[in-house]
Amino acid sequence: METGNHSCGTDFTLVGLFQYGHMDTFLFIVIAVLFAVALTGNLMLVHLIRLDRTLHTPMYFLLSQLSIIDMMYISTTVPKMAANFLSDTKTISFLGCAIQTFVFLTLGGSEALLLGFMSYDRYIAICRPLHYPLLMSRKICCCMVASAWSSSVITASRHTVYVFQLPFCGSRIVNHFFCEVPSLLPLVCEDTSQYEHTLLISGFVFLLIPFLAILTSYARVLVVVFQMGSGKGQSKAVSTCSSHLTVASLFYVTGLCTYTQPHSLHSPGRDKLVAVVYSIITPVLNPFIYSLRNKEVMGALRRYLG
Repeated sequence: METGNHSCGTDFTLVGLFQYGHMDTFLFIVIAVLFAVALTGNLMLVHLIRLDRTLHTPMYFLLSQLSIIDMMYISTTVPKMAANFLSDTKTISFLGCAIQTFVFLTLGGSEALLLGFMSYDRYIAICRPLHYPLLMSRKICCCMVASAWSSSVITASRHTVYVFQLPFCGSRIVNHFFCEVPSLLPLVCEDTSQYEHTLLISGFVFLLIPFLAILTSYARVLVVVFQMGSGKGQSKAVSTCSSHLTVASLFYVTGLCTYTQPHSLHSPGRDKLVAVVYSIITPVLNPFIYSLRNKEVMGALRRYLG
């Protein structure tokens, strides 16, 4: 078996989103605009939450952490992707690929768990309001964020170390626009079926379980709210839940399509389009979904501008 090019000095070549060279300039402009919108929207949301005292609550603290993760998340893939549109080589070093994989997995896992914690916050606020100050104290919120980061770092480290110690043989062409584990496995010389089971378990733990928890908690929230019979309360609860479910569905469903399918069912073209949703579109939409449908955030924005 040929394993001679397993050295850390060998670069990978990223195919990119499309293989049509005449579209590179147009795609660069589109990606650059989306990147700027994502950074501006998330940065503005973090800034508003920090400045406005009415937003100093557990819900907005978790939302600010989500925006910080989204800014880092999109910065992990888009700058290199945009640079490759204007480059002839489109390469990434072995070390750079490993770092990108680790950071991407860490941020993706953190966001997946954080979205679940945000649904727990809404469940406690609506279904157990008297216990809310105790169950969602500042200390508990910080513990939630810390647990999301620490568990994601540990899991991402294990996957990254394992994948990048495998022998890569033959072509070093990655049929993707960034280094992602499912796109790297076809380049490995060894049988990776056992490892794919581990990747599947991680996908269930970080994606499926939080998503099911979100659906369950919001189902309970809506039942409780509609039993109250308050039209204003129902409207606010539906608005909050629908916003969160929109974000969660975009992120979890597309992530599950990539990380819970066996290697034989993966399609590079479909994987790239799905990855665009959870790595680019979701960070762009998150601040607007949460702010434009949230009266408290819009009120804080008007006070900030006025």
